[in-house]
Amino acid sequence: MAAHFALLIDPAASDDACDDFAATFTVLDPAAPALSVSELSTQRGDGIFESIGVVDGHPQEVAAHLERLAHSAALCDLPAPHLGQWRQAIGRAAAACGAGESVIKLILSRGVEHGPAPTAWVTAATAADNSAVRERGIRVVTLDRGIDSGAADRAPWLLLGAKTLSYAVNMAAIREAHRRGADDAVFVSSDGILLEAPTASLILKKDGRFVTPAAGSGILHGTTQISLFEHLAQLGHSTAYETLPVEALMRADAAWLVSSVRLAAPISAVDGVELSADSALTASINDYLLSPRD
Repeated sequence: MAAHFALLIDPAASDDACDDFAATFTVLDPAAPALSVSELSTQRGDGIFESIGVVDGHPQEVAAHLERLAHSAALCDLPAPHLGQWRQAIGRAAAACGAGESVIKLILSRGVEHGPAPTAWVTAATAADNSAVRERGIRVVTLDRGIDSGAADRAPWLLLGAKTLSYAVNMAAIREAHRRGADDAVFVSSDGILLEAPTASLILKKDGRFVTPAAGSGILHGTTQISLFEHLAQLGHSTAYETLPVEALMRADAAWLVSSVRLAAPISAVDGVELSADSALTASINDYLLSPRD
C-alpha cells in the first residue's frame, strides 16, 4: 500500500492549549525522502504506530486509536502525544482519502539518535482489497510465541502491550505461515495459551458466546475487537475476555481474525484441520465494521 499522502508533525506538548495546529504540519511528497539516516524508527524500530481504517473518507474509531497511541507512548517512555494535534492530523489525512477503503498510519518515533525531540508523521494510502478473504476465509497455523502467559507481568520491559514499530517477529511469523501453506498465524504462549495474530485480534464463538483472549498475557487488544464486542453486546450476545487454551480454537463453532483494515476474516482451517464458518454472521459483522464508527 503505497502512501498517497504524508504529513510531518512537529510534536506539541501534551498540555498545549492551542486549538489550531496547522502551523505544526508540513505536507510531504510521499514518494520523496523525508527521514534522517540517524532516525531511530528505521535504525532500531524504536517507536510506536497505529493503523486506522478509513471508509469513504471517514476514519474509524479515532478516539480508541488515539488512546492506544498514548498508552503505547507511556509504555515506551515516549513524550505523551497531544491528542488534539494528532486528531487534526488525522483529519488532514482523511481529507486526502477518496471513496472506498483506505488506511491512515500514525507514527511516533524516538527521533534522531541523540536528537532533542521525537519524530512524528501521518500517512494515507488506499487499502488492499480484502473482500475475498472476508468471504472465503483464511487458513491459519498456531505458532509458539516463545514466551509463557505470565511474561508480560513478570517482564514489562518486553513491551508486549505496546504497538511498537518492532514488527520483525510478526512479519517472520506470517512468512512461516506461508511456508506451511497457510495465510496467517495465531500466536500461542509456551504454556499453551491462545494469544493473538501477528497483525490482528482473535475472536471465537462457542455455544453462542463470543470470547477473545484475556489481556493478562500481554495481548494488545484491538480497537476493532473492542468495537465489535460493544456491537454484539448491544444485540444481546454474550461477550467475554478469557484465558483460552489452544484447544479452544480447534473446538470453536466459528472464529475470526479482526483488524482495522482487513476487518473480520473468518478462520477456515487451523493447522490443516477445517473449521466451521458462519458466512451470514461474518457478512453481518463486516457490514457493521464498514459502517461509520467514531
